[in-house]
Amino acid sequence: MTRAEFMSRLKRGLVGLPTTTAAEITADYDTHFEDGAAAGRTEAEVAAALGDPDRLARELRAEAGARRWNQEPGASSAAGAIFAIIGLGAIDILILLPIVLPLFGSLVAVLVSGVAVFLAGGFTLVAGPFFDPPGGPLFAVLAGVGVMGLGIFMTALCAVFVKWLIDATVWYARLHYRVIKPALDQHVAA
Repeated sequence: MTRAEFMSRLKRGLVGLPTTTAAEITADYDTHFEDGAAAGRTEAEVAAALGDPDRLARELRAEAGARRWNQEPGASSAAGAIFAIIGLGAIDILILLPIVLPLFGSLVAVLVSGVAVFLAGGFTLVAGPFFDPPGGPLFAVLAGVGVMGLGIFMTALCAVFVKWLIDATVWYARLHYRVIKPALDQHVAA
């Protein structure tokens, strides 16, 4: 992405902010490109390091709304901060739902399958020797224990994936907290 494309998308995302605030933000990002060029980096490298300009604009709008609420406590500034943060979250939900719902469904399917396999192994362990299996009663007992082990493995694998999903959600929430924290710190100090 070129500097012009990055700045155009950033400016488009900052529409609605006070003109001076938007000008300060765009000047700051122009400086990033100038410093990168001075360091011998290409525009594409600088743009990649700065991240997605649309997402950046949403975060900056949320931060500016929270800062405005802190500086000018009132109904309009509070509403602006709330809508900016909700807008940031709503876009994220639209982005995350197509990813999270299939993952959640798959985890539930693996968990239910793991429990079913464990129960089938338990049935094979207990009742298998009485049905005259092809390998004898010892085969039925060992097969039952093996199938129960597979059920335990599937359930444990599901638990590991749930932990990873929770860790990823916490990491993602911390990114948003990073945007809101400076305004909250100023509000508490005031």
